[in-house]
Amino acid sequence: MEYTTLGKSGMKVSRLCLGTMNFGPNTEEKEAFRIMDAAVDAGVNFFDTANVYGGTEHRGWTEEIIGRWFAQGGGRREKVILATKVYGSMQEPVVDPNECAGLSAYKIRRHLEDSLRRLQTDHIELYQMHHVDRNVSWDELWNAFEVHRLQGKIGYVGASNFAGRDLVKAQYEAEKRGLLGLVSEQHKYSLLCRLPELEVLPAAEEHGIGVIPWSPLDGGLLGGNLQPQEGTRTARLKERLEKLRPQLERFSKLCKELGESEATVALAWTLAHPAVTAPIIGPRTLEQFQQTLRAVELKLDDETLAKLDEIFPGPGGEAPRAYAW
Repeated sequence: MEYTTLGKSGMKVSRLCLGTMNFGPNTEEKEAFRIMDAAVDAGVNFFDTANVYGGTEHRGWTEEIIGRWFAQGGGRREKVILATKVYGSMQEPVVDPNECAGLSAYKIRRHLEDSLRRLQTDHIELYQMHHVDRNVSWDELWNAFEVHRLQGKIGYVGASNFAGRDLVKAQYEAEKRGLLGLVSEQHKYSLLCRLPELEVLPAAEEHGIGVIPWSPLDGGLLGGNLQPQEGTRTARLKERLEKLRPQLERFSKLCKELGESEATVALAWTLAHPAVTAPIIGPRTLEQFQQTLRAVELKLDDETLAKLDEIFPGPGGEAPRAYAW
């Protein structure tokens, strides 16, 4: 396994991040334990979750599973850089008005305490805003996070689904207060979703924010399965698959020429970007997890990167060069 620092922090994380969203709804607890044990054995020390993971029927389920895995002991908690999130509602339907999706000092405190309880730990290395909330001031947010950091409950603050302007604003407001600011941004980024190259990735790289791509295989479309079984995808996804089929077939052909799986190449491509810290892998089974490890070893050369650009054209570079003289 390879490691790098998370953004401008001094904390070192593995170049693959274990995503746990499937734990509970799609992966039973016993298999989730096997995956987490295998991840630690392989040197993956970066685990990502969220308080809302588990589905509408059992929000918090995923954190509970991770907590029970930690409770087994054996140094499991000490081997993991743990990241979770706050923003979404934990109630369905929403009864408490403070439980609506969004952020506030009040909500951050309550949800952090609940996450710590479910995770059976007294601290979280990376506490992430699951989404931007432009209705809440940075005075409130940075003050709230700093209280919990000083209490030792969180180590660093991260973001997810922020626009480039939001990242810059967050760092500006943190610097005014003499704070470190954001160390990470979790963002949708893949060969099929390259829009972040315009603004988000350049802003993150300039301001010391490590990018953690989510859905690097775009829901499995970049995983090489062009014949999904009936019932495994919605009509909309099937329609998208057919629209993308020419590109995906060219991609599969290139991967065969390289002697690598589609998933490996897609993950290695995200790792090639200098702003990227670690893509999130979301295995449902132990076998799927083991297959992802090759991505860290694969280094794509310039010729291969150029071929991938031909198959999956990006926005044309960073803004404003992508659309202006």
